Amino acid sequence: MTFAVDEAMRPGLRTGMRVMVQLGARKFYAGIVSRLHDEPPAYKTIKPIVRIVDEREAATPEQLRLWEWISSYYMCPPGMVMRAALPAKLKLDGYSEDETLRSGYRAPLVPYIGLHPAVGSEEQLHVALDSLSRARTQHRAVVEYLARAGFLPGEEDDSRSPEASPAAQYPAGDLPDGEIPVGTPGKGGFAFGEAPLVPRAALGVSSAVIRALVERGIFRQVDLERQPGGEDSFAVEGAVIAPLPVLTDSQQQAYEAIRSGFAGKEVVLLHGVTGSGKTEIYIHLMAERLAAGGNVLYMLPEIALTAQLIERMRGYFGDRVVVYHSRLSDNRRAEVYRELLASQGGRLVVGVRSSVLLPLPHLSLVVVDEEHENSFKQADSAPRYQARDTAVVLAGLCGAKTLLGSATPSMESYYNALCGKYVLVALTERYSGVSLPQVLLSDTLRAARRGEKRSHFNKLLLDRIEEALVRGRQVMLFQNRRGFSPFVECGNCGWTASCPDCNVTLTYHKSDGSLRCHYCGYHTPLPPRCPSCGADDLQPRGFGTEKIEEALAEIFPDAVIDRLDADTSRTAHGYRRIISAFERGQTDILIGTQMITKGFDFGNVSLVGILNADNLLNYPDFRAGERAFQLMMQVGGRAGRRSEQGTVVIQTGQPSHPVLAQVCSGDYEAMARMQLAERQSFLYPPYCRLISLTLRHRDRTLLWEAANRFGDSLRRVFGRRLLGPEAPPVDRIRGQYLVRFLLKIEKQSSAAEAKRLLAGLFDTLHRDKAYRAVELIPDVDPQ
Repeated sequence: MTFAVDEAMRPGLRTGMRVMVQLGARKFYAGIVSRLHDEPPAYKTIKPIVRIVDEREAATPEQLRLWEWISSYYMCPPGMVMRAALPAKLKLDGYSEDETLRSGYRAPLVPYIGLHPAVGSEEQLHVALDSLSRARTQHRAVVEYLARAGFLPGEEDDSRSPEASPAAQYPAGDLPDGEIPVGTPGKGGFAFGEAPLVPRAALGVSSAVIRALVERGIFRQVDLERQPGGEDSFAVEGAVIAPLPVLTDSQQQAYEAIRSGFAGKEVVLLHGVTGSGKTEIYIHLMAERLAAGGNVLYMLPEIALTAQLIERMRGYFGDRVVVYHSRLSDNRRAEVYRELLASQGGRLVVGVRSSVLLPLPHLSLVVVDEEHENSFKQADSAPRYQARDTAVVLAGLCGAKTLLGSATPSMESYYNALCGKYVLVALTERYSGVSLPQVLLSDTLRAARRGEKRSHFNKLLLDRIEEALVRGRQVMLFQNRRGFSPFVECGNCGWTASCPDCNVTLTYHKSDGSLRCHYCGYHTPLPPRCPSCGADDLQPRGFGTEKIEEALAEIFPDAVIDRLDADTSRTAHGYRRIISAFERGQTDILIGTQMITKGFDFGNVSLVGILNADNLLNYPDFRAGERAFQLMMQVGGRAGRRSEQGTVVIQTGQPSHPVLAQVCSGDYEAMARMQLAERQSFLYPPYCRLISLTLRHRDRTLLWEAANRFGDSLRRVFGRRLLGPEAPPVDRIRGQYLVRFLLKIEKQSSAAEAKRLLAGLFDTLHRDKAYRAVELIPDVDPQ
C-alpha cells in the first residue's frame, strides 16, 4: 500500500524503517517502508504515515531485496513475508498510538554500578575502603569497579575469574596511595564527580554483595536499557576460545577443495558420509570468516539438533554464537533481531529455517547442514519458502558463499553439482578410519512364517539387541510414527475412531488414554465401549513409538528404555533430559521418530534398528525412494561412530527392493542415478519445476464446482502440464475440504510467466461471487 509522507517527516524517513499507519477507522499498525517514490496510486484517498517508530532501519537493504524475491518466487504477498521475518514483538498493532507502541519490544534492563555521590573524593574513598577491611568480597568488588572504571593504572582484563581480574593487582589493604586521581581526569578521562557506570556483571560478584555496598552508601545502581551492539550485548572479544579441532588428512583435503571451489563458484556441495567429520570442516571455515570480521549463518534442519551443536560451537567461539529458533521467547527473538541488525560482523548465527530471514549485515558465509532435509521447507503457512534455496539467494545478494552439507544430498543439489552449477566435494572416509556400519536385512514375512517373530521384532533384531546390551553397548530403534498405535478398531463391527474435523483416523496414546489427531490437535478419551455397536472389543492396530517402548520393556525388563518423539520432548527440558541421559550412558535403548535420525554423535551406540522400512518405501510420492534411502542412511549412521564397526538391522517385507540394496552397500551414486533416470522419464524435479495448487473451502460441492471450472481454464493455457483436480489422501483438515492440482513447468520455460498466468486465472475465478470464498494455496517447489 502507498501512504503519504508529511514534508516535516521526509528528511528522517528511509527505506527499511518502521512506521505507524492507521487502517480502517480505529486500528493502528506498524509496517516497514519498502520504497519512497512520487508516483500517485490509482486510488484517490491516500492516508498519511502517522509517525516514524524507530530512529534507525528495522530491515537491511539485503533483507528487503530477499523479501521481494520470496514474494515473487513463492507467490506470496510481501506483507506476509514481512510478518514471517519479523519477530512478534516488532509487529505492532493497537487501537491508539500509545497502545500500539506498548505492544512492542522493550529492551531488557541492564544493571550498572557507579560510585555513590557521597564518595566524592579520594579521602572519602579510602575511608569507605577501610570500612570494608573485614568484608573482603565487598572490598574486592569496589577495587574491581575502580579498575574497570579507569581509576587504577594497568591493563584491563575481561576475564571474570578473581585471579585474572584487575582487582587481583590490589588485594585488601594494599591499595596504593596517590594512584587515585581527585578532581583531574583519570585514565578514562573523567573526575570523581563524574564516575562512570560499569555493568554489574563485570564485577564478578553476587547481587547480595552489590546490594550491601548500595546500602552502605558506597555504590549506586542504575538500570539502563540494553542497546543493540553496545558493550553489554553479545561479547565479541577473541575469534576462537578453544583450539580448533585438528583435521585428518581427508578432512584437510576436503577443506582445501572447498576453499578452492569458493574461488570459482558461489556454492559448494559437501557430500560426506555419516561420521566423516563434516562439522570440523565447518568450524574451520567459520573461524576463518569470523576472524575476517564477517557474519556467518549456520542453518540446521531442526531445533532438536541445536542443543549439542550450540554447546560445541560456544566452546570454540564463545559469546559470538547467537541462537535463533521458535522456542525462544518473543522478547528474546526480538532482542536477537535487533542485536544482529546493529552488528558490525563477527557473529555466528545458529538457527533453523526462519534464521534465513534475519538481518545479517556483513554476511560472509552460509552453511546449510543436512541440506536434503525437507524440514527446511515451510509447508504449513505462507510464505512457503525452501530455506536452503532461500539461503543460496541470500548469500548471492550479500556477496557471501554457501556451503551445503549432507551425507545424502537432495537430488536437486546433486544435479546442480553434476551440471557444474555447484562445486562437488566428496568426503568418503569416516573420522578416525572407522568403517561404515554393517547393514542387515530382516525379512518380516519369513520371520512370521518360521515363528521367529515376537511382538514387533524379528529374532535377528532381538538377538542383536541382547548381544549389544550384554557388551554394555547402547541401542537406537527407529519407528517413524509416534503414539501407541495409528488407529483403534472395533473387533466386532469394524468401527474406527476418526477426527471430526479431518478425514483421518485418531492415533491412540496409551500414556494418557487419549485419541489424538496429528493434523489439527483434536483429542478425546478412548471410549470404554464401541460407540457404534456397544461391544467391549476396541483393539489398537499397528504400532508407534509408545507401543514399541512397552513391548521392549517386557522383553528386556532389566534394560533402561526411553523414547524421543514429539510427545516426550514438548519442552526443552524434556528433550535435554532424554538426550543427556542417553549421552551419559544411563539409557540402554532409545526409541524415536525422525528426531533421532540425524545430527547426534553418541560414541557407545553399536546397534540401530529400523522397524518398518516398508512404510518409507511405499509412500505415494515420487521422492519416496530418495527419502527412504536418506532416512535409513542417516539413522544407520548413528551406529559405530568411534572405535568399532556398528550394525544396522532393517526389518522389511520387501528385502529385494532396489533401494534397500543401495542402503546395504551405501551406494548413494547408484541411488541417485536410478532416481534421476526415473524423474527424467516422467518429468519430475530436477528436470522441471513444480507448483502445487490447493483449493480450500468448507462446502465440498461448491469446492469441486470451483475446482472443475478453474481446472478447465488452467488446462486451456497449460495443457498436459497440468495434473488434477484430485482429492489428496487427507482431503479434509480443520473442517475444510481440499482439492489439488499439480503444474509441471519445463526448465526452459519461464516460471515467472507461468505464475503470472496462474494468478490471473484465479482472479478471474474469484470475480464470480459464488466462488469468492474459495481459497487458493500455491506452493512453489512442493516437498
